[in-house]
Amino acid sequence: MGALDGIRVIELGNMITGPLCCMLLADQGAEVIKVENPKGGDLFRSWRGGTYSAQFGAYNRNKRSMALNLRHEEGRSILLDLVETADVLMENYRPGVMEKLGLDLETLRARNPNLIYCSITGFGEDGPYRDRPAYDAVAQALSGVASLFLDPDNPQFAGPTIGDNATGYYAANAITSALFERERTGVVRRLDVNMLESSIAFIPDPYSNMNQSDITPGPLVRVAASQSYAMKCSDGKLLAIHLSIQEKFWEAACEALEAKVLLADPRFENRQDRIDNYLDLRAAFEKAASVKPRDYWLPRLEAGDVPFSPILTLAETMDDPQVRNLDTFYKTTHPTEGEQTLIRYPVHIDGERGQLGQPPPTLGEHTAEVLTELGHGDATERLREEGVI
Repeated sequence: MGALDGIRVIELGNMITGPLCCMLLADQGAEVIKVENPKGGDLFRSWRGGTYSAQFGAYNRNKRSMALNLRHEEGRSILLDLVETADVLMENYRPGVMEKLGLDLETLRARNPNLIYCSITGFGEDGPYRDRPAYDAVAQALSGVASLFLDPDNPQFAGPTIGDNATGYYAANAITSALFERERTGVVRRLDVNMLESSIAFIPDPYSNMNQSDITPGPLVRVAASQSYAMKCSDGKLLAIHLSIQEKFWEAACEALEAKVLLADPRFENRQDRIDNYLDLRAAFEKAASVKPRDYWLPRLEAGDVPFSPILTLAETMDDPQVRNLDTFYKTTHPTEGEQTLIRYPVHIDGERGQLGQPPPTLGEHTAEVLTELGHGDATERLREEGVI
C-alpha cells in the first residue's frame, strides 16, 4: 500500500507531461485509469512503430488502460460515469479541447463535486501563446533553459527531456497537495500547470544570479561557480569531479591528480580566482588526467575524499555496484508483451521500497474490466462494434 492507496485518478494524457505526472501518482499507490482513443491510443505508443514502444513504457507503468472514444456521445457518457468514482482527473490537451468534448469543469463537477481537476498545457490557459503547440524543445528554448546548454556558434539540442519532465513533476506535486488540502479542509481545487513556467521554475539559480547578482547567464556560469570538471583519461574513459565551495576538495583534487603545482599557481589562489579562470583550470585538470588510465585515478580520488565519479553510459550505470546495491532496476513480465526492465520509484519509506510496479498496459487492456466496475459489462461487445471502445 502506498500513501495514495484508495485514490482513483483518470488520466487523459499523451506523450510525457501528463503520463509522467500520473505515473508518479501511481508509484505512490494511486489507481490510475488511462483513458485512450481506441484508434492508436497515446501518441507515444507508436513512437517507433507498433503500439507498445519503449517511450510509452517509460511513462506508463502501474496503470490500467481503457479505450474510449470521447467524441462519441456514449463514450462521453461512460467517462462521466467514471468521473463519479474518481478523485482526480488530469488532462494535457490543448486549451479548449475539453470544452469541445463537452467535458468542461462545470460538467465534470456536476457529476462529482469533489473532483480535483488538473490541466497541463504548453503556455497556460490564456495569453498570446495560448493556442500554440508545445514540445520539450519549445519549452527549453522559451524558458531560457536551452541558452544554458547550447553553443550559439554551433547550436544543437542534446540530452534528455527537461521541460516535459519538470512539468510532470510539478503537476504531480500540485495534485498531491490538492488531495491533502481536500482531506484537511474539504476545499476542491482546479489546477493549471504549464510547460513554460515549469521549465522556468526548474532553473531558479540562473534567474536569481541574473536578477540579484548581475551575473550574465551562460552555459559555463554554473559549472564554473560549482567547480565542475569533466576530463578524458589516457584510456579514453571519462571522469568527473565537483569541487563545490570547500577548500579541502580543491586541495585534495590537486593531490589526487598529481597536480600539486596548481596549488601555487596565482591564477587559482582562491575560489573566485578559480571561477574567473575556469577554462585555464579545466585545461590543467584535463592535462593532468590524460597521462594515466581512469582506473588509476579513481582510488586516488576516493582516498582523498574528492567528490568524483566515472562518467558512465546508461548500460554502465545499470551495472554499477551502488546502483545494483540499491536495486534500482527490476524486471517484470507483461502477459503478451514479454519481459520489461523498469525503474523503481526512487523514494524509500521507513527503509522499504514498496511493491514492484506493474508493466505498462496494452491499449485498452482493462476496458472490459473497468466497464464491468461501472455497470456496463453487458454492453462491452456492442460498444466495441459501435466504435465506442
